[in-house]
Amino acid sequence: EQRDPKGLYKKARAGEIKNFTGISDPYEAPLKAELVLNSHEQSLEEEVEILLALMTERGII
Repeated sequence: EQRDPKGLYKKARAGEIKNFTGISDPYEAPLKAELVLNSHEQSLEEEVEILLALMTERGII
């Protein structure tokens, strides 16, 4: 919630936004994620490299 420039989390906590994921609606983690980025363990540059490699591997780029 620290990076919430639009104040959406604040509005959701105040009840102004209904069914807000993680606040009034539960977060449902994927059963088998195709990509997991651990931003607390990897730099932004490393994450970009991982994402670009996956997209290249799949022929997206």
